[in-house]
Amino acid sequence: MAMAIFPTQYSTLSSVALKDFLSLKYGLKGTNCRLLIHNVSDTYILESEQEKYIFKIYRDAHRKLAEIEAEVELLTILNAKGAKVSYPITALDGAQIQSFNAAEGTRYGVLFTFAKGEVVHDLTDEHLKTLGKEMALVHQISSSIELKNPRKAYNVDTLLLQPLAVFKPAFEDLEEEYAYLTTVITKVVAEMEQLDLTKFSYGYCHYDFLPKNFHFESANALTFFDFDFAGQGHLVNDIASFYVHYFMEVMNGKMTQQEADRAFAVFVESYRTIRPLSDEELKAIPYFGFAFWIFYLGFQYENFDDWSSLFFGPKFLKQRVGVIKQWMDWYIN
Repeated sequence: MAMAIFPTQYSTLSSVALKDFLSLKYGLKGTNCRLLIHNVSDTYILESEQEKYIFKIYRDAHRKLAEIEAEVELLTILNAKGAKVSYPITALDGAQIQSFNAAEGTRYGVLFTFAKGEVVHDLTDEHLKTLGKEMALVHQISSSIELKNPRKAYNVDTLLLQPLAVFKPAFEDLEEEYAYLTTVITKVVAEMEQLDLTKFSYGYCHYDFLPKNFHFESANALTFFDFDFAGQGHLVNDIASFYVHYFMEVMNGKMTQQEADRAFAVFVESYRTIRPLSDEELKAIPYFGFAFWIFYLGFQYENFDDWSSLFFGPKFLKQRVGVIKQWMDWYIN
């Protein structure tokens, strides 16, 4: 007697089976497939002698179909309008999203162009000038469109207040740390409510503009990828997420604050050659950057089972609160 499949929370699709499936769907020849990253969503790389592709499998608990459709729509528009992004490829039958009857239920996947080049952490002025212009072009486009499908809205509630409630159980034995987060979040919310956000640029944010999410083929050519967190919000969210890179560089002793501020100013000046970025928006970066840390802490807790279980615990939480304290001490207090 055959046993029923036991309820499954998160399966990993066979790279061998995916190679055959995708080769047929997209007319690929001589392609190998292997798992690149097992994460909240799974990323596979497909390679032949001529081409590389990225295939991403989403997890239902993290992204519903409508959200995936919105990401595909956004990237298709960005690519069509000239933004340097990794974009969805259309299958032979016209579909951009594939579905799989996995052990835990239906999972969806998208084949993307490969972002040529590599991650560059030590960004030169030429890298920064390219980055500023290309990010501004993405914002120029994303601030002028309205997608048919919904994406998450980034605001004080979703970035600060909701995460504080979400990750509260994780701090059951860390009452002092949770009390600190409650205090500083309350402070930052009050400060942000004083900002005239009606004058801040609004559109679809990438919301993870760290160097790991763009490849440089040369100092003058880059490609953005991983728009998994794309959502509607003030575009300074993206500027702040990039500034987090420099905060970490300074905190880890890789550069001085003066060096970081000079490099960031090069990026800002280049961004401003394409579109406006007000002094008020720049002054608000400490608050939006703080929100970046809080939001992702909530995300890590919510996705504990399927992604962060290897490191998410009391030691990590104490360390992360220490990082947040450092941010507060340097930029807000």
